[in-house]
Amino acid sequence: MSKSLIRRSVVCAALVAAVVGNPVVIRSAAAQTQTPATAASPQPGLVPAADDTFLLTIFLRHDESKPLPKINDELRAQGYFKSFPPPGIEVVSWYVMMGIGQVVTLRVPANRLREVNRAIETTAWGGYRTEFYPTYDYKAVAEKMRATDGR
Repeated sequence: MSKSLIRRSVVCAALVAAVVGNPVVIRSAAAQTQTPATAASPQPGLVPAADDTFLLTIFLRHDESKPLPKINDELRAQGYFKSFPPPGIEVVSWYVMMGIGQVVTLRVPANRLREVNRAIETTAWGGYRTEFYPTYDYKAVAEKMRATDGR
């Protein structure tokens, strides 16, 4: 099995788990002490998302066969700038990666995943090639590990 196929399978499994209601593990910035809810968490410092949301990172890869003005014209004609992200979906970050395109991380309620997907399918395809990755915030855990284990 190819690495790409394995990666896609893992991504699909994580998305299905999120949609069917399994808790998504994210780092809570407010979680400073261990509570009974976090004690059962498989990794220290991580807690289930209480609000039924998950982070979704989307790679919007530029079509390098087209200059940027042509891409933007196509996106405009397809309604991308009005439709993405759908109203009420929180944008956590939105960066341009030179040579790649744009990388957007959204906080998505599990029951609105299809809506986000449809916004991309109907308005971004043609201007961008897209990749989707369920994501979680690991920064605080990594910083703690570097501080304690990096000595």
